Order: sequence, then C-alpha cells, then structure tokens
Amino acid sequence: MSRFNKLTVQEIRRETPNAVSIVLDVPAALQQEYRFVAGQYLTISHEHNGKEIRRAYSICSTPESGEVRIVVKKVEQGLFSKYANETLKVGDQLAVDVPEGRFTFTPNVEASNNYAAFAAGSGITPVMSILQTVLTEEPNSTFVLVYGNKTAEETIFHTQLHLLQEQYPERFYVHFVYSRMKENDALFGRIDKAAINFVVNNTHQDKHFATYFLCGPEAMIDVVRETIQAEGIAQENILFEIFTPNTDANDPVETQGGTTKVTVIVDDEESSFEMPKNQALLHGVLEAGIDAPYSCQGGICSSCMCRVTKGSATMKRNSILTEDEVEEGLILSCQAIVTSDEIHINYDDI
Repeated sequence: MSRFNKLTVQEIRRETPNAVSIVLDVPAALQQEYRFVAGQYLTISHEHNGKEIRRAYSICSTPESGEVRIVVKKVEQGLFSKYANETLKVGDQLAVDVPEGRFTFTPNVEASNNYAAFAAGSGITPVMSILQTVLTEEPNSTFVLVYGNKTAEETIFHTQLHLLQEQYPERFYVHFVYSRMKENDALFGRIDKAAINFVVNNTHQDKHFATYFLCGPEAMIDVVRETIQAEGIAQENILFEIFTPNTDANDPVETQGGTTKVTVIVDDEESSFEMPKNQALLHGVLEAGIDAPYSCQGGICSSCMCRVTKGSATMKRNSILTEDEVEEGLILSCQAIVTSDEIHINYDDI
C-alpha cells in the first residue's frame, strides 16, 4: 500500500533551537492526493545507513492555507529528526505518504461553539492546524488553548500564538504553562489537575466546550481526560492523539508457541504466509514482503490498522481504538499477537 511520493522541500524555518517547520511543495498533479483535514499527519520514509525508517509528523498549516507544513522537533537518538534539523536543506526531496489520521476537525461555518485544547511540546502541531481552522472557518466559535513547555524559548509557535491572540482577542485565549521558568501571565509547573481546573472551572467557567482536543505525552493526556471526565464531560467529546507513550503502557500478553497461517489483503491483493505466533503481526507481514501501511510501530498512530475477518489476535497496547471498534474486529497490527492457528486480516476494509 505504498502511496509515497517524492516532494521537494520548499522552505525550512527555525521555530525553536530544537525544532524546524518544513514546507513541502506539492506539484499540481498530486494536489488532490495531498488534500488534508485539519489535524491529520504525514508519514515520511527516510533511508538511514541503508535501512528504511518511517516517522509521522502532523500538519500544522490549515487546509485552506495553500501550504503543507510540518514541524520536526529534534529528539535524542532521533535518526530523522536530527537529519531534518541539522542537514536537510531547501531543494532536497523527501518521500512522503498521503495525509491520514483520526485526530481531526471539520469546520462548519454556521457553528457557534467553544473548543478547548491541551497540548504539550510538539503536540501543538495538529492543534495549531485545528485552532487556526476554527478561527478562520467558524467565525462564531471560540478556542481556548492550554500549552505546556519547559520555557518560552522552547515553545513552538510562541510568537504566532501571541499574534493570533491580538488578531482574535474575543475568540482565542492561550494559557502558556512553563515547567522551568516563571513568566507574567503564564502558569508555572505542568499541565496537572490544578492547572486544568483553574482554566476550565475558573478562568473560563462561563463556557461550555463542545470538544476537547488533547495532544502530547500519554501521561498528560491521561491526567486531562480523568480530570474533565470527573466533571461530567463525555468521552465522545474528547479527541486525543498521543505523541509520547507511557513506557509501561504495554498490556501483558500471553504468547503461544508454534506458527500461524496469515492471509492478508492489501490493495485488493491477497497473500498468505506463515509466521511465529509470538511475533508482532505487522512484523511478520513486512517480513513476508507485503507492502502494508505503517508508521510509528508503537501503537500511537493508526497507520497499521486492519480488520480481522477470521481468527483472533490480542494487542499489547491500544490507546486509539474504541471498544466498539475492537468488537468490530479492528486491530493495530504493530501491537497484535495472533492467538489462533489461522488469521485473515484486511488492510483495505477499515
């Protein structure tokens, strides 16, 4: 299911000492394929020392802006992130998959809603696309952002967010939270229960929020979800995307010995092979030479999602799929361990 195309780097802008935003030039012939919805991400395929690596990066521009911009934050031991921040230059080409993702927002020009978002670090990137879409495409709606970082210097889009405050003083409210510096008009510490309640139940107690958007480390998302759900907010009104998973989040999975026969449908083509039962399903699919979709391989994106039509599997971790979706047979193949002697999966039927 390879949908990667070579896109030329049109612009690189230094956002913080450790993060750059990259504009990708999409040629006219590919414009339709790279149309996106606010909140979606792109997967980039990069060769490092002769081995392919894939990384997912959220689009931070809006669908109506005319540009496709992503942000890459340099992380320790990050193979592509170091390359993007230190070596990549305008005119280079990157292999880029088409937009995907479930953490999305579609505007309604007639809507009159209040929205809230909690983001930390590079979790601002999809939220930036969503909040700007609200401000430009839903003129009667408001947006409250709570954004956590270590310092102002390390805050991606710090200047742009201040400018948006000035441009939409009655509709956009941002509350910066810094864990390593104190600043006037900013909260000190982390996005914890106290900070959440201060913003939601104190500063903006007059607003009923139609949707909450949460993006960043899983630990932060868990705290925000638990806090607002305790206030009666329904799960269906909370959208989230995990950027950094909890290190202890894997569920214990009892593996079995022996092999299983796997039948896979990708792009209407059916293939079969055998693999060990104690191996992650996606790993076996890729080893068999099947071009299945994937990105993070950590269970925090939805790229490798497929449907089980025969047999059974259990997931080591699942922070994405709902109980109903799991009941319908959907799994994240990078987290799936097969528990039957035969399994049929379909990457097309999702």
